[in-house]
Amino acid sequence: MVDENFRIPISARIGRHVVIEEGVILGENVRIGHHSVVLAGTVIGHDVTVGCNAVLGCQPYNNARVTHKVSKQEGLVIGNGCRIGNGAVVYAGTELGEGAMVGDLASIREGTRIGSSTVVGRSATVECRTRIGSRCLIQTGAYITADMIIEDDVFIGPEVSTSNDKYMGRQPYKLAGPHIKERASIGNNATLLPGIAIGRGAVVGAGSVVTQDVPDGVTVVGVPAKPLSANRSGTSKGGQ
Repeated sequence: MVDENFRIPISARIGRHVVIEEGVILGENVRIGHHSVVLAGTVIGHDVTVGCNAVLGCQPYNNARVTHKVSKQEGLVIGNGCRIGNGAVVYAGTELGEGAMVGDLASIREGTRIGSSTVVGRSATVECRTRIGSRCLIQTGAYITADMIIEDDVFIGPEVSTSNDKYMGRQPYKLAGPHIKERASIGNNATLLPGIAIGRGAVVGAGSVVTQDVPDGVTVVGVPAKPLSANRSGTSKGGQ
């Protein structure tokens, strides 16, 4: 179903049973797969591909247990050359930079900014009000909490978990996710606690639990994560 006031560019290719609501803007050479839904106010740039069963531009909602403010969002903006997979859900109020990719079944909440050429992998979750830089790689199943900052060229491995509530809802706390600085790498299944900073070029080993800040260029491993000690040759003991 396409709104009767909406004009599809000649260059667009729209699948069967696609819903496009009033106020949507489509660029040239857009591809939208079968059964996808594009909600009001969404802006899709040129040369964008959307898979089947995707939902773009949905509004947030809450109940009595949701403590952060939820409000109506401006439209979703999808930059030129983006790729959005099958079954992905991207909320209104979010912006995807040019050439960004969102994998199958990934979810990106409202108020998020994602830089150019960044990849959000299959089944990854990016919560609201998060800032992600350019050329980042967020792999399969990673959980990126709300109110988090990820700078440019960061690697986040599969199933990494982050959190933003220090007291787990037991007392008031200003939500603050981790801050991962440029060129840092986070290994598979690592856990990052609220409010910590991972320094530029730092490495967090697979399965580590990071409870405090990691300085620039330092590698940490273990539970809780601690810096690798250097041996006499100047190389690190252990490693990933």
